[in-house]
Formats: sequence, structure tokens, C-alpha cells
Amino acid sequence: MSDSFDDLRDLYQEVILDHGRHPRHGTRLAAFDATAKGDNPMCGDRVQVWLAYGPGETIAQAGFEARGCAISVASADLMAETVAGRSKTDARALFAAFREMARTGTCPACEASLSEPLDRLAPLSGVHEYPSRVKCATLPWHALIAALDGADKEASSE
Repeated sequence: MSDSFDDLRDLYQEVILDHGRHPRHGTRLAAFDATAKGDNPMCGDRVQVWLAYGPGETIAQAGFEARGCAISVASADLMAETVAGRSKTDARALFAAFREMARTGTCPACEASLSEPLDRLAPLSGVHEYPSRVKCATLPWHALIAALDGADKEASSE
């Protein structure tokens, strides 16, 4: 059992490093409807998120620029990938579920409708073992919520 756990942990670490080094959505959107910055002065992580809305106020596209650790950049990249095509309400629910997963490593209260996107975010579930890193993982999400609340807002990690 321990070998399979170690294999999963190694896989998750590889996913985080890959997204941290080669973010797929790490770009400022040319046209956007909302933006927000996030800053964690304790560790130096900084992120700015841009959102472009589509029909019915769904998030058509999300982009970001981030400077910080691999966890923060990977979280921003996976977040941008995960929220694209979702409603603002779904994005907020994903944030709440992801925050729970980052804090505890599990999400027993997560709805079945969130299981697929949370599976995509699972590599970040290990941050719960390092409480100071939870802020790194959640910072981009706080910026996302600030952007959803209104353009050009500032967010901070909790």
C-alpha cells in the first residue's frame, strides 16, 4: 500500500512541477471583463487573474500572470483550466470545495457535480500537510473570487 501511495505522491509532485514550470494559461487576456490581483507578502507570491465572460455570464476564458512558488503557479494554471466554461456560481462552489481540500486533504462535503473538476485539482490536495503552503495554493483562487466580485480588486491570501 505504501508503494502505491508514494507513486501517487510522486505523480502529483510531477503535475505540480509541470504546471509550475510550464503554465498553459499563464498569459494576460487581450480582452477581458474582470481582473484582480492577489498578494501573499509573507512568501512573496503574487498573481493577477483575468476573466473573459461568455454567454450567460459563464467564464469563457481565464488567464493569469504569477510570480511565486511552483504550488502557487500550478494552482493558478489548474484553476484557469478548471473554471473555463463554468458559471460564476460553479466557480465559487469550486473555490469553496478546493479550499476545503487544500486545508484538509479531503472534501467529504463536495457535491457529485464537483467531483470531476476536483479530480483535476487533486495534485494540490497534499498541501494540507504543510499549512504554510495552503496560502500558496489558495491565493490564485482568492484573486479569482475578487475578480468575480468586480474588476480591478485586490485579494490577499487567508
